[in-house]
Amino acid sequence: MSGIKNISALVKGMTPKLNEGIYVFVSVKDATAIPSASILCEFKEAEGTTIIIDNNKADALNLSYEYEAAWITLTIHSSLEAVGLTALFANELAKHNISCNVIAAYYHDHIFVAVKDAENAMEALTNLAQNYTE
Repeated sequence: MSGIKNISALVKGMTPKLNEGIYVFVSVKDATAIPSASILCEFKEAEGTTIIIDNNKADALNLSYEYEAAWITLTIHSSLEAVGLTALFANELAKHNISCNVIAAYYHDHIFVAVKDAENAMEALTNLAQNYTE
């Protein structure tokens, strides 16, 4: 099944879910030293490999990090070709002075916000979905 492209349907049905745990972004030179089952996400950059990992696993592996994030999943199956969804929710979060880091995966969009902003982000995203009009 392909994902939804209609922006109105996406926003109204995005239903944010706050996942358990605290997640950190870590840059490593060699990600092969980290068990792949521990890694939520991995992205290779010229400067190193960025991994997103649960903070407890990062601590156990003695990995250093600066940013602790809450992970929010938009539970609607969005198409990778959908236009405007990221801009809408990022703008809404910005109105509440909430920074977001976004990963669009095959089925869902995933938003990482500072732990201190998690509840406000959930409220802002839920309100956006409930009150969205084109």
